[in-house]
Amino acid sequence: MTDAPRLLDQMREAIRTRHYSYRTEAQYLGWARRFIRFHRMQHPSGLGKIEVEAFLTHLAVDRQVAASTQNQALSAILFLYRDVLEKPLPWLGDVVRAKRPAYLPLVLSRAEVGALLGELRGVPWLVAMVLYGSGLRLSEALALRVKDLDLEGKRIFVRSGKGAKDRVTMLAASAVEPFRRHLAGVREQHDYAERKGYGGVDLPMALERKYRGAVHEFGWQYVFPARSPTRDPRTGAFRRFHILPDSIQRHVKGALSRAGIDKPAGCHTLRHCFATHLLESGVDIRTLQTLLGHSDVSTTQIYTHVANKGTVAIPSPGDLCPAPAHPLGWATRDAGHSHTP
Repeated sequence: MTDAPRLLDQMREAIRTRHYSYRTEAQYLGWARRFIRFHRMQHPSGLGKIEVEAFLTHLAVDRQVAASTQNQALSAILFLYRDVLEKPLPWLGDVVRAKRPAYLPLVLSRAEVGALLGELRGVPWLVAMVLYGSGLRLSEALALRVKDLDLEGKRIFVRSGKGAKDRVTMLAASAVEPFRRHLAGVREQHDYAERKGYGGVDLPMALERKYRGAVHEFGWQYVFPARSPTRDPRTGAFRRFHILPDSIQRHVKGALSRAGIDKPAGCHTLRHCFATHLLESGVDIRTLQTLLGHSDVSTTQIYTHVANKGTVAIPSPGDLCPAPAHPLGWATRDAGHSHTP
């Protein structure tokens, strides 16, 4: 299909014009390719509601993808039709979006979080402290620039977080001095990179053209930079980027195992713990909503269901029953036997 490359180039340009992240760009282009290939390389301008629904059904029934994945695919296809092909979508209201199943987030106890953090060192510990002590998402933590840390005021400025929103959140006092030492090392690493000719950092949107020297300023450097420069996939220039999320995720998984925490926890669990433990400490829901960067308070309210207060803190009727005097092994051994009078 000769038009497919030109179409995808148009889609890429439309995405970059709207300043979407590179990750979103890659995902949307990937779903557009899958949609075109699913319909045997037919141009999307000749397809419509029936073809879109057939593709979404294929994802749900044949591929058995999660609801969030199906919705991501639909968002990409709708972007293709609405913003690239500029094709009217009178059938948009009839397309059924998959509903995400309601679930309660996994939350570790304070003791478990302490044990987890105790198994981490260096940069992984600092990142985990930002997730638990400040409530950032992993992507937000790794995207922090030096200028976004206010160590004196114990604050973190989150720039262009989820939904392209800025916010301010707290910084744990116990992380201030470790951050000072870490940033001193980052400055040394930056100075060395400058001497070697690869000290430039990637800048968001068009700031590199607006502020010519900003790519070499220390304030714009990532707080958690990668050791080696990489080629920018958009511009082709060699730039310094932040460390990869996979690296931190592996460290956290390893720390969970060493701490003996047999729960399906991960980096995002620490953000859940931040929210839940603040609620348990008496922080009001609106303040928590601001700290987390939620657009709707209903998203924040999910943590009220897992906080150790309210109905969860009510004593169970089983607490009124004394523990058995006999050994537990004896009770377990005879539990399966029936006794006929």
